[in-house]
Amino acid sequence: MSVSGRARKEATKRRLSAALVAIAAAFSAHAEQRGADEKDVSSKQLELRGVEDSMGAVRERAQRLEEQLIDHAVARERLNVALIDATQRLRETEARAAEIEARLEALTENERKIVSSLDGRRALIVEILTVLQRMGRRPPPALMARPQEILEAVRASLALGGVLPQMRAEARQLQRDLTELGQVREGVRREQNLLGEQRASLKAQRERLATMIAERQEALSTSQNALRAETERARSLGQRATTLKDLIARMEAESAAAARGAEEARKADEERLKAQARLSDKERLKALAAPFQNPARLAPAVAFVDLKGRLPAPASGQIIRRFGAPDGFGGKEKGLSIAAPENGVVIAPCDGWIAFSGPYRSYGQLLIINAGGGYYVVLAGMSRTNVNVGQFVLAGEPVASMGDGAAQTAATIAIGAKQPILYVEFRKDGASIDSGPWWAKSDSRKVGG
Repeated sequence: MSVSGRARKEATKRRLSAALVAIAAAFSAHAEQRGADEKDVSSKQLELRGVEDSMGAVRERAQRLEEQLIDHAVARERLNVALIDATQRLRETEARAAEIEARLEALTENERKIVSSLDGRRALIVEILTVLQRMGRRPPPALMARPQEILEAVRASLALGGVLPQMRAEARQLQRDLTELGQVREGVRREQNLLGEQRASLKAQRERLATMIAERQEALSTSQNALRAETERARSLGQRATTLKDLIARMEAESAAAARGAEEARKADEERLKAQARLSDKERLKALAAPFQNPARLAPAVAFVDLKGRLPAPASGQIIRRFGAPDGFGGKEKGLSIAAPENGVVIAPCDGWIAFSGPYRSYGQLLIINAGGGYYVVLAGMSRTNVNVGQFVLAGEPVASMGDGAAQTAATIAIGAKQPILYVEFRKDGASIDSGPWWAKSDSRKVGG
């Protein structure tokens, strides 16, 4: 074999060897890549399973939270219904007790008049009884038996003829008065027993209501520290504000809870306007006919301006002073003053957010409710409030209680009242307005304008 042939053969072997090495390297690299790919796939599969497990856990938590929200909403609705119902029964009992007290006062006055009348006629009654007693001991003479006493008999007959009709009339009137006195005293006894029962019922109902209110506030208070901070802020702002308008402005500017309530009121107004625009006239009338029907509502169902003639009175009792009446200082009254029962319950007359809750100057305990649309309802003169700033309350829901009248407020001092006085004022865009058109017909004689 020639040299060139051997060279070609060697070159071929080298190329073959290099090719085998390259193929082996390629196979090795492919095997390594395949192993790496398999590891990466396995890792991704594990990661995917982890993600799927996490998503499952998130879905379970979301489902549990949703169930809890539903449970809370149902519990809130149930509690609202129970609170409003219990408050309504309590107010009815307060009204019955007030009626019994009025009847008892009338009976006592009637008894006093009868006794006074009997005392005034005591001398005449004694005289009549004395004459009758003497007549019993010395009857008129027999004319036929003793004719010498004819003149005396005639005189006696004439005297008796004039006296006996008067005696008979006085005796009959005395009998009627004594009978009426006995009936009046029996009526007083019955009314006193009934009043005692009503007062015992009031006490028990107030205790139950206080427990329910505490339960409501505990459910609402997610952070006691935040609540205490807001309460202290409200107290501080109340000391610095000089007018109700200033107080409302300061609260909504400097109190996070009050600002949140104002923002929710604004959003509720916008959403309601959008919703009403989509309703037919028939649907709008239906909504206006039952504005407080849904106890689970979280915003007013109807605009405050559309609630004229629908609002319940905030407390039982009669009006002492009305809007626009002389205030005794050269001005006019800006609100209503209601003579409320001692320790009586005070309800929210409308839906809204609490803009202020706490003591304010000479007003006593003060509540301001943001009813939306620039309307605010002011309640003052209470001894205790039981709602928080920023809290949404329903019409008819208990928000405060009156005291026994011992604490002197601006209203009690101005009127000179010894019983607790609830002051009620409606405000629109910072100015006082007449609340008369808003009260329900059933309460119009009590709180109407």
